[in-house]
Amino acid sequence: MVTFTDDAGLAAEIAELVNRVYAEAEAGLWLGGAARTSETEVADLIHAGQIAVVRTGERVVGAVRVQQLGDGLGEFGMLVAAPEERGTGLGRDLVSFAERWGRERGLSRMQLELLVPRTWNHPVKDFLRAWYTRIGYRVVRTGDLGEDYPALVPRLACPCDFLVFHKAL
Repeated sequence: MVTFTDDAGLAAEIAELVNRVYAEAEAGLWLGGAARTSETEVADLIHAGQIAVVRTGERVVGAVRVQQLGDGLGEFGMLVAAPEERGTGLGRDLVSFAERWGRERGLSRMQLELLVPRTWNHPVKDFLRAWYTRIGYRVVRTGDLGEDYPALVPRLACPCDFLVFHKAL
């Protein structure tokens, strides 16, 4: 069961899970030592009511960030499932939760962004692109990271684009 959390004490656990999963999922994209998030950022997102988690017992095994962008558009990101939970449907459950969250707020579309290298194929990114497409998401724009997230560009190990996907809810 996916639930929102307001327990700021979970920020470190969630940040560790996100950074561990993204270290593999984005291997080769970032210069050494780059982390996806921080405990402070996660605590801020928890406080804003934007983080939902899945637990097994007391342990966080999955998380997703949801937010409303405006104009009937919601977004999910920072989607993670613990490596030992892969293949169990946890990722699909988290996406379903995010879509249900959007519908409950009267949103008509959901968005996600996927960072991809420009000059080589990344196996995890290829898998994610295919998976998002299978569950109904379509690329609506290829962004330039330098235009949309200029502060991230110096941290990149290679030139990257980000694919912006939408799905009607």
